[in-house]
Amino acid sequence: MQKLNRKNIGLSNTLPIKIIQFGEGNFLRAFVEYAFQTLNNEVGFNGGIVVVQPIDKGMVSILNDQDGLYTLFTKGIRNGKEVEEKELITNIIKGIDPYINYEDYLNLAKEEELEFIVSNTTEAGISYIASDTLEMTPPSSFPAKLTRLLFERFTHFNGAKDKGLTIIPCELINYNSDTLKQFILDYVSLWNLSKDFKNWVLNSCSFHNTLVDRIVPGYPRDQIEYYYKQLEYQDNLIVSAETFFLWVIEGNDKLKEKLPFHKTDLAVKIVDDMQPFRTRKVRILNGAHTAMVPFSILYGNETVKETIDESFTGPFIRSLVFDEIIPTLDMEKKELEIFAEAVFDRFRNPFIKHQLSSIALNSISKFKVRVLPSLLEYVNRTNDLPTRTVFAFACLIRFYNGTYNGKELPINDGKEIVAEMAAIWKLDSMEKIASQVLGNTVYWDEDLNKIEGLTEAIATSLKMIEEYGIKEAFSKLS
Repeated sequence: MQKLNRKNIGLSNTLPIKIIQFGEGNFLRAFVEYAFQTLNNEVGFNGGIVVVQPIDKGMVSILNDQDGLYTLFTKGIRNGKEVEEKELITNIIKGIDPYINYEDYLNLAKEEELEFIVSNTTEAGISYIASDTLEMTPPSSFPAKLTRLLFERFTHFNGAKDKGLTIIPCELINYNSDTLKQFILDYVSLWNLSKDFKNWVLNSCSFHNTLVDRIVPGYPRDQIEYYYKQLEYQDNLIVSAETFFLWVIEGNDKLKEKLPFHKTDLAVKIVDDMQPFRTRKVRILNGAHTAMVPFSILYGNETVKETIDESFTGPFIRSLVFDEIIPTLDMEKKELEIFAEAVFDRFRNPFIKHQLSSIALNSISKFKVRVLPSLLEYVNRTNDLPTRTVFAFACLIRFYNGTYNGKELPINDGKEIVAEMAAIWKLDSMEKIASQVLGNTVYWDEDLNKIEGLTEAIATSLKMIEEYGIKEAFSKLS
């Protein structure tokens, strides 16, 4: 089998460099490259990408060995049917390791057609390191590296207003570009850079908060022979991803002109405010995940797919989402329901084995952020308790007992929380246990015993679970 490179597959065209991408990992290659290649193929965007390795040890050399080429396999459920597709990604021009070729990195700033910066340096990547200096080759943090690149561009083009860049980070933190922008301004101050440069960053560059959503398992090591059989070349950078794709970017009509995704079928939404989309994702996708984990593990399931397919747990989670979460959100109901249906397609994806135990990490803090707001808003809007959400809450508390039916439960939380919950479970009544947990303001930022009927409902659910088990307990309570 021949090596994958441009010569061997007869690909000779060179795209102009329009995008610098910080990060070469699986997610970006299955997400950003795929999105820009869609623009190239469908609307003649004609944009090439240069990948910058953001840390000392990375994959740029492997990427360059294949001339930036690799195969993206997407698998999943679409409209209830299994879908499997593959595409050769061809829009990476080259990769640069700034720790080895720093001058090549700085020279990217001089590219005439450069317009965009995208990044995914992990949540920890957008950080401020006060020891970074302008003279370092390179500075250690991603924001410092970017500040240095922007300063090089500003200097090379004599502060030309039309040479500012559009900066679109994809790191999974809320207000990611606002945070990145502030750190850049901090470096401008730390390094005593000119007021003119600061004004150029503020007025000629634009920063756009984003929400990205796609599950990317990455290199399919366990099934690699299956993938190899579908190719006519040796590809060491195969990446696998689910079919679902969503990219929400805060921006105006000017950004829509620069990135005409609206002329494609790709789910890229350029909106004035991405927070409703983030809330939708956190409450529906993440909320359903978090609510199902203790409930489904106690019932006896092991995976997300098994939970959704099972005759009791599947309808339970579906009703929790459609009847108790969606009514608490302010977006159009039909749009929320379409999103929720897509979420359930993702949950039942046969190509991804998502172990419930693997998403049990920090279940209490996740419940606070992802599920509790829906419970509180449901009470606020209906003056009633959401039956399934309350039962899932009781299952969460029961989960932290540590064992169930003689089996150890996969609790994965901080030592302090585990110890506190173990102590609470030594109390002599379910009422006291419920009251102690709900009253812990460190967990919930408020005393949940003040919600009318909640303490009693949780205590009753705990008693029923102990006496009858998950399925029969819920049947008697509902």
